[in-house]
Amino acid sequence: MRERAVSGTSEGPAPAADLDRPVVTESEIDTPPRTEPPARPPYHSVFTAAPLAMAVVDREGMVVSANDSLAALLGSATGELAGSVAADLVDLTSDARTWHAYREVLRGRQSRLRCTRRLKHPDGHSLWVQVTVAPLPAEDRAVLLSVADISSRRELQARLRHLQMHDPVTRLPNRTLFFERLSAALEAESYEQSGTGRIGLCYLDLDGFKAINDTLGHRVGDRLLAAVAERLTRCADEAGHSRPSIPLVARLGGDEFAVLVEDSTGTEQLAELAESVLEAVQDPFDISGQRLSVSASIGVVERHAAGTTPTALMQAADTTLYWAKADGKSRWTLFDPERNAHRMTRQALASTLRPAIDRGEFRLEYQPLVGMEDDRLHGVEALIRWNHPQFGVLTPNRFIGLAEEDGSIVPLGRWVLRTACGQARRWQLDHPDEPPIFVSVNVAVRQVWDSDLVADVAETLAETGLAPHLLQLELTESAVMGSAGRPLQALKALSDMGVRIAIDDFGTGYSNLAYLSRLPVSVLKLDGTFVRGFQYDDRDSAATRPNPADEVVVEAMIQLAHRLGLTVTAECVETSAQATRLRRIGCDTGQGWLYSRPVPPDRISELLGTPGVQAGVGNP
Repeated sequence: MRERAVSGTSEGPAPAADLDRPVVTESEIDTPPRTEPPARPPYHSVFTAAPLAMAVVDREGMVVSANDSLAALLGSATGELAGSVAADLVDLTSDARTWHAYREVLRGRQSRLRCTRRLKHPDGHSLWVQVTVAPLPAEDRAVLLSVADISSRRELQARLRHLQMHDPVTRLPNRTLFFERLSAALEAESYEQSGTGRIGLCYLDLDGFKAINDTLGHRVGDRLLAAVAERLTRCADEAGHSRPSIPLVARLGGDEFAVLVEDSTGTEQLAELAESVLEAVQDPFDISGQRLSVSASIGVVERHAAGTTPTALMQAADTTLYWAKADGKSRWTLFDPERNAHRMTRQALASTLRPAIDRGEFRLEYQPLVGMEDDRLHGVEALIRWNHPQFGVLTPNRFIGLAEEDGSIVPLGRWVLRTACGQARRWQLDHPDEPPIFVSVNVAVRQVWDSDLVADVAETLAETGLAPHLLQLELTESAVMGSAGRPLQALKALSDMGVRIAIDDFGTGYSNLAYLSRLPVSVLKLDGTFVRGFQYDDRDSAATRPNPADEVVVEAMIQLAHRLGLTVTAECVETSAQATRLRRIGCDTGQGWLYSRPVPPDRISELLGTPGVQAGVGNP
């Protein structure tokens, strides 16, 4: 007659309808069950006719008297209930906590018990009831058991919960239910006793959905989402075939969906699921008489459940989804801890870049620019380094891009300009008998757009006392060759001031040579890829000699630059053979490890006044 309860709770005192007068009176608490029914009190007819199912239970837990409502609720005859074990009628023994609380009420040590039970009616249907056990007056030595049918209420609660936990468009579990299931799956008791102890997640976003939604309307967009949901559910059902559980498909919002795999068997299972989802979504959809096509980008995460939190799992999935989109969309990407560590490092650098300027964590090193004809030091290029307290010494390629993205390149560039010009002036004052050397400073295009670069340079030169012709500003080829409007005006103003303008990494961009003649440029710096082709000696065999075409191309660029009145600096000069060839074809200046690596300012002071910068002299 009874079915094991789904839930049960015990409670302390709570309002309930108690009888005003005793129903049954016993002389002793240990009196055995009566063989004769007690005399009926005057209000017995009210007890019998009450719509609330009730029974009087003695201190031994036996039913003394029950009304017709209880008999009807339990599907029994009224007379059959007397003498029954009350706990068995309403399943109070199914869990230890409820059973203990019930016995405490019978012994008079607890004022009340209220719990919810699921019972099985003899005709086969189940019903939910709320059971309340409360003591009658002490002289009655009995308790009142009342049972209320709450099946309708539970059904309503279940329907409301379903509506609350499911998406109205796709009828899939929504974000709330998804996170509830995810949190439960990551609880230790969920995976320690059985299963693989692993969890997997496919987090996907539709490519091209926004365009369809915006052009065809939300009604078509909703139908498309519902159709996608059906295909995802089918993929999950196929993936869960012959497995203990089927993956949970949920709509997290907008065009974002998630497929949760509990007790996953490894990355292969998740990869197969992701592939099937991609194929299913890519097939065209027939919606409202129109043939629509979308694709999906999927972030895939698979790991041990132990030590994982819902937040960490979703962050990894979100990051991986971003990678899938950045890599070209319409694909799935597996979470990569190393790639994620690089991303986290990038974020950490970005968040501390501006404060690092104020904290003085940056310093400059200088690499010599040496004349090809006389091997003398003509100038230096200022190269920034970040002494990061956590990641050590960082070169510009680790943080300059970040500085350009968040705008901190402007204050950072001002600091580099002031520091480099001040250092160049100090070298000039410390070596008055030597020809002064110029300092070359890299400038980002954003410094031109987001600040008054001309005013910054003029102010810096005035403060440091450095002559304008001893300052060289380097901009990349793509930045200079595409200059127009404000950037071009700034370059012309700087050139008119006497500052030299150099094109860095020349030969790697689109090299509009006709336009080059109209720019205020004085120096071309050949990219190192051209110079590396000159690295072998004449003694090398034919198999290892460079292609003569490389030298022809470089010689042509140098001759063109000279025709335009420009000087040429070759980067990445590493061997004397390279220097000899460059000198032979007319290159003006060399820069590279043949002369020196980037070094602190005091090492540059040692090179000043020397008759020639020989190979390795400036190396640390």
